[in-house]
Amino acid sequence: LYAVCLGLGVLPVLVFLVSLVLLDSYKLVKLRLVLGVVAAGAAVGALCLYLNPWLLATLDLDTATYTRFLGPGVEELLKGSVVALALWRRRIGFLVDAAVWGFAVGAGFAAFENSHYFVVLARPEPVLWILRGFGTAIMHGGATALAAVLAKQLADRFDSVAPPVVLPGLVLAALVHAAFNHFYLSPALSTLLLLVVLPLLFTLVFRASENATRHWLGSGFDSDQELLEIITSGQVSDTPMGEYLHDLKSRFPGPTVVDMLCWIRVHLELSIRAKGVLLMRKAGFAVAPDPEVGERLEELRHLEKTIGPTGMIALHPIYRMGHHDLWQMSHLEGE
Repeated sequence: LYAVCLGLGVLPVLVFLVSLVLLDSYKLVKLRLVLGVVAAGAAVGALCLYLNPWLLATLDLDTATYTRFLGPGVEELLKGSVVALALWRRRIGFLVDAAVWGFAVGAGFAAFENSHYFVVLARPEPVLWILRGFGTAIMHGGATALAAVLAKQLADRFDSVAPPVVLPGLVLAALVHAAFNHFYLSPALSTLLLLVVLPLLFTLVFRASENATRHWLGSGFDSDQELLEIITSGQVSDTPMGEYLHDLKSRFPGPTVVDMLCWIRVHLELSIRAKGVLLMRKAGFAVAPDPEVGERLEELRHLEKTIGPTGMIALHPIYRMGHHDLWQMSHLEGE
Protein backbone atom coordinates (compact mmCIF):
# COMPACT_ATOMS: atom_id res chain seq x y z
CA LEU A 1 0.00 0.00 0.00
CA TYR A 2 2.89 2.37 0.74
CA ALA A 3 4.27 1.98 -2.79
CA VAL A 4 0.83 2.52 -4.32
CA CYS A 5 0.27 5.71 -2.32
CA LEU A 6 3.71 7.06 -3.20
CA GLY A 7 2.99 6.34 -6.85
CA LEU A 8 -0.34 8.15 -6.61
CA GLY A 9 1.42 11.19 -5.18
CA VAL A 10 4.26 11.38 -7.69
CA LEU A 11 3.39 9.65 -10.97
CA PRO A 12 0.34 11.63 -12.23
CA VAL A 13 2.25 14.89 -12.70
CA LEU A 14 5.16 13.07 -14.36
CA VAL A 15 2.80 11.20 -16.71
CA PHE A 16 1.12 14.51 -17.57
CA LEU A 17 4.55 15.97 -18.37
CA VAL A 18 5.47 13.02 -20.60
CA SER A 19 2.17 13.50 -22.43
CA LEU A 20 3.04 17.14 -23.14
CA VAL A 21 6.45 16.15 -24.49
CA LEU A 22 4.92 13.48 -26.74
CA LEU A 23 2.26 15.87 -28.06
CA ASP A 24 4.96 18.26 -29.30
CA SER A 25 5.11 17.17 -32.94
CA TYR A 26 8.22 19.28 -33.65
CA LYS A 27 10.07 17.86 -30.62
CA LEU A 28 11.16 21.36 -29.58
CA VAL A 29 12.30 20.25 -26.12
CA LYS A 30 14.51 17.18 -25.87
CA LEU A 31 13.91 14.56 -23.19
CA ARG A 32 17.39 15.08 -21.74
CA LEU A 33 16.65 18.76 -21.26
CA VAL A 34 13.24 18.00 -19.75
CA LEU A 35 14.87 15.75 -17.15
CA GLY A 36 17.30 18.54 -16.29
CA VAL A 37 14.44 21.01 -15.85
CA VAL A 38 12.58 18.52 -13.62
CA ALA A 39 15.74 18.24 -11.50
CA ALA A 40 15.89 22.05 -11.28
CA GLY A 41 12.28 22.06 -10.09
CA ALA A 42 13.11 19.46 -7.46
CA ALA A 43 16.03 21.63 -6.31
CA VAL A 44 13.63 24.55 -5.90
CA GLY A 45 11.39 22.25 -3.86
CA ALA A 46 14.31 21.36 -1.62
CA LEU A 47 15.13 25.05 -1.17
CA CYS A 48 11.53 25.84 -0.19
CA LEU A 49 11.65 23.02 2.35
CA TYR A 50 14.01 25.22 4.38
CA LEU A 51 12.95 28.67 3.19
CA ASN A 52 9.24 28.38 4.01
CA PRO A 53 9.71 27.48 7.71
CA TRP A 54 12.33 30.23 8.06
CA LEU A 55 10.00 32.86 6.59
CA LEU A 56 7.13 31.55 8.69
CA ALA A 57 9.16 31.99 11.88
CA THR A 58 10.84 35.25 10.87
CA LEU A 59 7.59 36.98 9.91
CA ASP A 60 5.72 35.44 12.85
CA LEU A 61 2.80 34.27 10.70
CA ASP A 62 0.45 31.39 11.34
CA THR A 63 0.67 28.49 8.91
CA ALA A 64 -2.76 29.07 7.33
CA THR A 65 -2.02 32.73 6.51
CA TYR A 66 1.40 31.93 5.08
CA THR A 67 0.08 29.02 3.00
CA ARG A 68 -2.76 31.05 1.54
CA PHE A 69 -1.03 34.36 0.86
CA LEU A 70 2.77 34.52 1.04
CA GLY A 71 3.81 30.92 0.36
CA PRO A 72 2.37 30.75 -3.19
CA GLY A 73 4.21 33.92 -4.17
CA VAL A 74 7.52 32.69 -2.79
CA GLU A 75 7.26 29.29 -4.46
CA GLU A 76 6.11 30.65 -7.84
CA LEU A 77 8.86 33.27 -7.80
CA LEU A 78 11.50 30.59 -7.32
CA LYS A 79 9.96 28.21 -9.85
CA GLY A 80 9.51 31.05 -12.30
CA SER A 81 13.16 32.04 -11.98
CA VAL A 82 14.10 28.80 -13.78
CA VAL A 83 11.81 29.76 -16.67
CA ALA A 84 13.08 33.35 -16.65
CA LEU A 85 16.67 32.11 -16.92
CA ALA A 86 15.69 29.91 -19.87
CA LEU A 87 14.02 32.87 -21.60
CA TRP A 88 17.06 35.06 -20.96
CA ARG A 89 19.34 32.40 -22.46
CA ARG A 90 17.01 32.07 -25.49
CA ARG A 91 16.28 28.41 -24.73
CA ILE A 92 12.54 28.87 -25.25
CA GLY A 93 11.41 29.53 -28.82
CA PHE A 94 7.67 28.89 -28.95
CA LEU A 95 4.67 28.62 -26.64
CA VAL A 96 4.89 24.82 -26.66
CA ASP A 97 8.36 24.70 -25.18
CA ALA A 98 7.40 27.45 -22.74
CA ALA A 99 4.54 25.25 -21.52
CA VAL A 100 6.79 22.18 -21.30
CA TRP A 101 9.53 24.10 -19.47
CA GLY A 102 7.06 25.56 -16.99
CA PHE A 103 5.25 22.30 -16.34
CA ALA A 104 8.55 20.42 -15.98
CA VAL A 105 9.73 22.84 -13.29
CA GLY A 106 6.43 22.46 -11.44
CA ALA A 107 6.50 18.68 -11.86
CA GLY A 108 9.96 18.43 -10.32
CA PHE A 109 8.90 20.69 -7.46
CA ALA A 110 5.72 18.69 -6.82
CA ALA A 111 7.44 15.30 -7.07
CA PHE A 112 9.99 16.35 -4.46
CA GLU A 113 7.37 17.95 -2.20
CA ASN A 114 5.02 14.97 -2.29
CA SER A 115 7.87 12.52 -1.73
CA HIS A 116 8.99 14.55 1.28
CA TYR A 117 5.48 14.73 2.73
CA PHE A 118 5.02 11.01 2.15
CA VAL A 119 8.08 10.24 4.27
CA VAL A 120 7.17 12.76 6.98
CA LEU A 121 3.46 11.96 7.23
CA ALA A 122 3.83 8.18 6.81
CA ARG A 123 0.10 7.94 6.06
CA PRO A 124 -0.68 5.39 3.34
CA GLU A 125 -4.16 6.76 2.67
CA PRO A 126 -5.03 6.45 -1.06
CA VAL A 127 -7.58 9.30 -1.04
CA LEU A 128 -5.04 11.74 0.42
CA TRP A 129 -2.40 10.89 -2.17
CA ILE A 130 -4.87 10.89 -5.05
CA LEU A 131 -5.76 14.47 -4.12
CA ARG A 132 -2.11 15.46 -3.73
CA GLY A 133 -1.01 13.65 -6.89
CA PHE A 134 -3.83 14.66 -9.22
CA GLY A 135 -4.59 17.98 -7.48
CA THR A 136 -1.70 19.74 -5.74
CA ALA A 137 1.01 18.33 -8.01
CA ILE A 138 -0.85 19.12 -11.24
CA MET A 139 -1.56 22.61 -9.86
CA HIS A 140 2.18 23.20 -9.33
CA GLY A 141 2.94 22.20 -12.90
CA GLY A 142 0.00 24.06 -14.40
CA ALA A 143 0.62 27.32 -12.53
CA THR A 144 4.25 27.53 -13.60
CA ALA A 145 3.33 26.53 -17.16
CA LEU A 146 0.82 29.40 -17.31
CA ALA A 147 3.52 31.78 -16.06
CA ALA A 148 5.93 30.53 -18.72
CA VAL A 149 3.41 30.82 -21.56
CA LEU A 150 2.41 34.36 -20.59
CA ALA A 151 6.05 35.39 -20.17
CA LYS A 152 6.89 33.98 -23.61
CA GLN A 153 3.97 35.81 -25.22
CA LEU A 154 5.05 39.11 -23.69
CA ALA A 155 8.70 38.49 -24.55
CA ASP A 156 7.73 37.96 -28.20
CA ARG A 157 5.44 41.00 -28.26
CA PHE A 158 7.97 43.41 -26.76
CA ASP A 159 11.09 41.65 -28.08
CA SER A 160 12.54 41.71 -24.57
CA VAL A 161 13.29 39.33 -21.72
CA ALA A 162 13.58 42.04 -19.07
CA PRO A 163 12.09 41.34 -15.59
CA PRO A 164 8.88 43.37 -16.26
CA VAL A 165 8.06 40.91 -19.06
CA VAL A 166 8.20 37.93 -16.68
CA LEU A 167 6.41 39.59 -13.75
CA PRO A 168 2.77 39.30 -15.01
CA GLY A 169 3.18 35.55 -15.47
CA LEU A 170 4.57 35.15 -11.96
CA VAL A 171 1.65 37.14 -10.54
CA LEU A 172 -0.83 34.96 -12.47
CA ALA A 173 0.84 31.76 -11.22
CA ALA A 174 0.85 33.04 -7.62
CA LEU A 175 -2.87 33.92 -7.85
CA VAL A 176 -3.76 30.48 -9.22
CA HIS A 177 -1.65 28.83 -6.52
CA ALA A 178 -3.17 31.00 -3.76
CA ALA A 179 -6.72 30.36 -5.00
CA PHE A 180 -6.06 26.61 -4.86
CA ASN A 181 -4.70 26.91 -1.31
CA HIS A 182 -7.73 28.92 -0.17
CA PHE A 183 -9.95 25.88 -0.76
CA TYR A 184 -12.82 27.88 -2.22
CA LEU A 185 -13.94 24.50 -3.51
CA SER A 186 -13.53 21.13 -1.86
CA PRO A 187 -10.19 19.40 -2.59
CA ALA A 188 -12.00 16.85 -4.75
CA LEU A 189 -13.78 19.52 -6.83
CA SER A 190 -10.59 21.58 -7.16
CA THR A 191 -8.76 18.51 -8.43
CA LEU A 192 -11.54 17.69 -10.89
CA LEU A 193 -11.59 21.29 -12.16
CA LEU A 194 -7.83 21.21 -12.75
CA LEU A 195 -8.06 17.94 -14.67
CA VAL A 196 -10.74 19.42 -16.94
CA VAL A 197 -9.42 22.96 -17.47
CA LEU A 198 -5.67 22.37 -17.83
CA PRO A 199 -5.86 19.93 -20.78
CA LEU A 200 -8.16 22.39 -22.58
CA LEU A 201 -5.73 25.26 -21.99
CA PHE A 202 -2.76 23.20 -23.14
CA THR A 203 -4.68 22.15 -26.27
CA LEU A 204 -5.22 25.81 -27.17
CA VAL A 205 -1.57 26.64 -26.48
CA PHE A 206 -0.30 23.72 -28.56
CA ARG A 207 -2.56 24.61 -31.51
CA ALA A 208 -1.52 28.26 -31.47
CA SER A 209 2.14 27.32 -31.16
CA GLU A 210 1.99 24.75 -33.96
CA ASN A 211 0.39 27.29 -36.30
CA ALA A 212 3.08 29.85 -35.43
CA THR A 213 5.84 27.28 -35.92
CA ARG A 214 4.43 26.18 -39.28
CA HIS A 215 4.17 29.79 -40.48
CA TRP A 216 7.70 30.62 -39.31
CA LEU A 217 9.16 27.52 -40.95
CA GLY A 218 7.31 28.09 -44.22
CA SER A 219 8.11 31.77 -44.71
CA GLY A 220 11.54 31.69 -43.09
CA PHE A 221 12.82 28.65 -44.97
CA ASP A 222 12.03 30.14 -48.39
CA SER A 223 13.42 33.61 -47.63
CA ASP A 224 16.60 32.16 -46.10
CA GLN A 225 17.22 30.00 -49.16
CA GLU A 226 16.63 32.89 -51.57
CA LEU A 227 19.01 35.18 -49.71
CA LEU A 228 21.68 32.48 -49.39
CA GLU A 229 21.44 31.78 -53.13
CA ILE A 230 21.97 35.48 -53.88
CA ILE A 231 25.05 35.60 -51.63
CA THR A 232 26.64 32.38 -52.90
CA SER A 233 26.01 33.29 -56.56
CA GLY A 234 27.95 36.53 -56.15
CA GLN A 235 24.98 38.72 -57.08
CA VAL A 236 24.67 40.47 -53.72
CA SER A 237 26.25 43.68 -55.05
CA ASP A 238 23.18 44.28 -57.24
CA THR A 239 20.79 44.14 -54.27
CA PRO A 240 19.83 46.71 -51.60
CA MET A 241 21.87 44.62 -49.14
CA GLY A 242 24.92 44.95 -51.37
CA GLU A 243 24.44 48.71 -51.67
CA TYR A 244 24.15 49.03 -47.90
CA LEU A 245 27.29 46.96 -47.31
CA HIS A 246 29.10 49.12 -49.88
CA ASP A 247 28.08 52.23 -47.93
CA LEU A 248 29.42 50.66 -44.73
CA LYS A 249 32.92 50.67 -46.24
CA SER A 250 33.09 54.37 -45.43
CA ARG A 251 32.55 53.61 -41.74
CA PHE A 252 34.25 50.23 -41.28
CA PRO A 253 37.47 48.68 -42.62
CA GLY A 254 37.06 46.59 -45.77
CA PRO A 255 37.88 43.26 -44.04
CA THR A 256 35.20 43.96 -41.42
CA VAL A 257 32.56 44.46 -44.12
CA VAL A 258 33.65 41.17 -45.71
CA ASP A 259 33.27 39.50 -42.30
CA MET A 260 29.76 40.96 -42.07
CA LEU A 261 28.77 39.27 -45.32
CA CYS A 262 30.41 36.02 -44.17
CA TRP A 263 28.48 36.22 -40.89
CA ILE A 264 25.18 36.61 -42.75
CA ARG A 265 26.04 33.63 -44.99
CA VAL A 266 26.99 31.34 -42.07
CA HIS A 267 23.92 32.40 -40.11
CA LEU A 268 21.68 31.63 -43.10
CA GLU A 269 23.25 28.19 -43.51
CA LEU A 270 22.68 27.38 -39.83
CA SER A 271 19.16 28.80 -39.96
CA ILE A 272 18.26 26.56 -42.90
CA ARG A 273 19.79 23.60 -41.06
CA ALA A 274 17.73 24.28 -37.93
CA LYS A 275 14.47 24.66 -39.86
CA GLY A 276 15.22 21.52 -41.86
CA VAL A 277 15.72 19.54 -38.64
CA LEU A 278 12.34 20.67 -37.31
CA LEU A 279 10.58 19.81 -40.57
CA MET A 280 12.12 16.32 -40.58
CA ARG A 281 11.12 15.74 -36.96
CA LYS A 282 7.59 16.84 -37.82
CA ALA A 283 7.58 14.21 -40.57
CA GLY A 284 8.69 11.56 -38.07
CA PHE A 285 12.32 11.17 -39.15
CA ALA A 286 15.16 10.80 -36.67
CA VAL A 287 17.86 13.38 -37.39
CA ALA A 288 21.48 12.50 -36.65
CA PRO A 289 23.68 15.29 -35.23
CA ASP A 290 25.71 17.12 -37.87
CA PRO A 291 29.38 17.26 -36.79
CA GLU A 292 29.88 20.43 -38.86
CA VAL A 293 27.28 22.39 -36.87
CA GLY A 294 29.64 22.92 -33.94
CA GLU A 295 32.36 24.24 -36.25
CA ARG A 296 29.93 26.60 -37.98
CA LEU A 297 28.65 27.93 -34.66
CA GLU A 298 32.23 28.54 -33.55
CA GLU A 299 32.88 30.36 -36.82
CA LEU A 300 29.77 32.47 -36.23
CA ARG A 301 30.96 33.46 -32.75
CA HIS A 302 34.44 34.26 -34.07
CA LEU A 303 32.98 36.51 -36.78
CA GLU A 304 30.80 38.29 -34.20
CA LYS A 305 33.90 39.08 -32.13
CA THR A 306 35.79 40.28 -35.21
CA ILE A 307 32.91 42.49 -36.36
CA GLY A 308 32.35 43.89 -32.87
CA PRO A 309 29.18 45.18 -31.16
CA THR A 310 29.00 48.36 -33.25
CA GLY A 311 29.32 46.40 -36.48
CA MET A 312 26.60 43.96 -35.43
CA ILE A 313 24.27 46.88 -34.70
CA ALA A 314 25.08 48.32 -38.13
CA LEU A 315 23.77 45.09 -39.70
CA HIS A 316 20.30 45.47 -38.16
CA PRO A 317 18.78 47.40 -41.10
CA ILE A 318 19.49 44.55 -43.52
CA TYR A 319 19.65 41.44 -41.32
CA ARG A 320 18.37 41.44 -37.78
CA MET A 321 17.91 38.30 -35.72
CA GLY A 322 14.50 37.90 -34.13
CA HIS A 323 13.69 35.86 -31.02
CA HIS A 324 13.11 32.72 -33.11
CA ASP A 325 16.50 33.12 -34.82
CA LEU A 326 18.24 33.43 -31.46
CA TRP A 327 16.38 30.37 -30.22
CA GLN A 328 17.29 28.24 -33.21
CA MET A 329 20.99 28.97 -32.67
CA SER A 330 20.76 27.72 -29.08
CA HIS A 331 18.71 24.77 -30.35
CA LEU A 332 21.51 23.82 -32.74
CA GLU A 333 24.07 24.08 -29.93
CA GLY A 334 22.09 21.44 -28.06
CA GLU A 335 22.23 18.91 -30.89
